Amino acid sequence: MAEQELKDRVAIVTGAGRNIGRAIALSLAAGGAAVVVNARSNRAEAEAVAREIESGGGRALAALADVADAAAVEKMAAAAVERFGRIDYLVNNAAPRPETPLDQLTLAEWRAVTGTILDGAFLCVKACLRELKKSGAGAIINIGGMSAHTGAKDRVHVVTAKAGLVGFTRALAHDLAADRVTVNCVVPGLILTKRATAVEPKHHAIHHTLSGQRGSPEDVAASVRFLCGPGGRYITGQTIHLNGGAYFG
Repeated sequence: MAEQELKDRVAIVTGAGRNIGRAIALSLAAGGAAVVVNARSNRAEAEAVAREIESGGGRALAALADVADAAAVEKMAAAAVERFGRIDYLVNNAAPRPETPLDQLTLAEWRAVTGTILDGAFLCVKACLRELKKSGAGAIINIGGMSAHTGAKDRVHVVTAKAGLVGFTRALAHDLAADRVTVNCVVPGLILTKRATAVEPKHHAIHHTLSGQRGSPEDVAASVRFLCGPGGRYITGQTIHLNGGAYFG
């Protein structure tokens, strides 16, 4: 941990047990922040990331919470303050990304996706708001999705919810500017991650990076860390695309 620009700060990262969320948690910890590693139900994954942070000399807390559950989110935020004394950064990363044809999509499936992505982001902000305002250098980063800007087949619920995060980001940037809380949306595209199945999302087949190479979770994490740090204090309300030129925002 050579550079400690986030020293004495505290971050909550939702959906941090694997892939992009895990990389963000590790990167913020490398910057000196204590990190609350959230997962919805997989305690083993969350604890593994927390141990990885602690083994590198950092501070971490594994916290199970469904971000669509207001009481669970409030409990997680309270645990963060109890353990570390503050909350400076909130990264809203938790997001299911199923593919379901529109004529087969049920209202329950629609609500499961929008509930996690949009309601979850709202509930996490509300639970952390007092501490973020007290920080003096607070930052909220919402993790979007390239398909929200390009569209994608069989993903109407995911595309709609991720697009909603862009509006949420812009509105929050206005609401929280006076409290010196920055709010931005980081939009990964064509990132190499470990998937539950070997099948890639359909929209990946029609998009290509300029170099022909895919990005890594660490590429996304580096941008999130920058936005949390002192160099990102003049950036707010922005949608920042990380996709190797697959989409020009």
